Amino acid sequence: MGVTPPPQVTGRPSSGDAPDGLQAGLKNRHLSMIAIGGVIGAGLFVGSGAGIAAAGPGILLSYALTGLLVVLVMRMLGEMAAADPVSGSFSTYADRSLGRWAGFTIGWLYWFFWAVVLAVEATAAAGILTGWVPAIPQWAWALLVMLVLTGTNLVSVGSFGEFEFWFAGIKVVSIIAFIVIGLLAVFGLPPGGNASGMSNLTGHGGFLPNGPGAILSGMLLVVFSFMGSEIVTLAAAESPDPVLAVRKAVNSVIWRIALFYIGSIFVIVTLLPWDSKAVAASPYVAVLDSLDIPGAGTIMDIVVLTAVLSCLNSGLYTASRMAFSLGRRGDAPKAFATVNKGGVPAVAIWASVAFGFVAVFFNYIAKDTVFQFLLNSSGAVALFVWLVICFSQLRMRRRIEEEAPERLTVRMWLYPYLTWATIALILFVVGYMLYDTEGRKQMLLSVLVAALVLAVALVRQRSRNASGEAAAGPAAPDVAGPGS
Repeated sequence: MGVTPPPQVTGRPSSGDAPDGLQAGLKNRHLSMIAIGGVIGAGLFVGSGAGIAAAGPGILLSYALTGLLVVLVMRMLGEMAAADPVSGSFSTYADRSLGRWAGFTIGWLYWFFWAVVLAVEATAAAGILTGWVPAIPQWAWALLVMLVLTGTNLVSVGSFGEFEFWFAGIKVVSIIAFIVIGLLAVFGLPPGGNASGMSNLTGHGGFLPNGPGAILSGMLLVVFSFMGSEIVTLAAAESPDPVLAVRKAVNSVIWRIALFYIGSIFVIVTLLPWDSKAVAASPYVAVLDSLDIPGAGTIMDIVVLTAVLSCLNSGLYTASRMAFSLGRRGDAPKAFATVNKGGVPAVAIWASVAFGFVAVFFNYIAKDTVFQFLLNSSGAVALFVWLVICFSQLRMRRRIEEEAPERLTVRMWLYPYLTWATIALILFVVGYMLYDTEGRKQMLLSVLVAALVLAVALVRQRSRNASGEAAAGPAAPDVAGPGS
């Protein structure tokens, strides 16, 4: 289980296709909107009610702490991605920095996470569409949604980018409008008209009605809604100027999280009592209803549907690109690393969709057994990914400083102290999940699946060592140097 040799710190020409065959078809506006909208998931609109019910107004601290964690992890990932933008992102960096076993394990776990997400989001979208057109069965809507977005991903990366541009744009406009309308209502301006002030933040049991420990419980409920922030570093490898795209995304992550997450949740817990049943059921609809916004439920259904389709679209893209990278490194079937005439990894896309279809099938016939196992066993993958990013950055930073310090256009703050502090915070959250009654099952099942994938990785590596492959070093970097 040796560590691979130091990576070649490489760059890429400012234009043209990537030498791995992927099409550099994502425009700057695509990357910008993917970066901005990537942090606005369906979990924010749908799942935030459970967090508010658990922590009360103190959920703001849960979002702030989790947001800080994401900012630090994204800074580390941005440092590596700006220095060496490759398909596979953190999985490739783990492969080169920690060993083949690490890249294999985290790559497949990440693919598994997004493949399960495909089923979750397809089912959620189908549920909304069935409410509008009940004549069409829910399974048919799920099938249709999956097929349409599969088609857009197969055509070209540009079609994925265009769909995601508009999906993300709708989410961004909606959340900004929600915050503006909500803040006006807080201060008694139209359309609300009745100033609530800050009384709801301290009434109904105080700011922390369930005690300080509820902040951590709230973190467990919101931490996974931030999964997806890292997608832009995967997508950047298919853009004309990946370094610039990564730098802009990393530098803007602070205000994106502060505005979209903390800003919108602040509006909710300020305008309405945290313990109201309406907030627990659907906090954003509850706010709009309280302000007598006509058609509030329909408006939020449209926004949630957009967020779900966006997450499905991004999830399919992300899973397929991770499968492509694993294929490039010999950690998945070679067919995964092939691209079609449009420069997209068609086999990797179909493989990811196939697993998603299987998961959707189980969601309908074995929701409380097989599908629940899939959900729970992928629940802690975000924390595993963040840990791997931290340890990879610790090693890559030293190597980049030795070989090509000019590539460090994005730098982690207070390296290495803040990196170690981030590792400690993630491990603390992991430990609290094991302590927490509701989080324990999720963590244990996730650890079980991770251990199984790791065991496969170690067996493969031992086989490679025996056959002499390890002596040849890792697979060639995914990105060629400027002179290629």
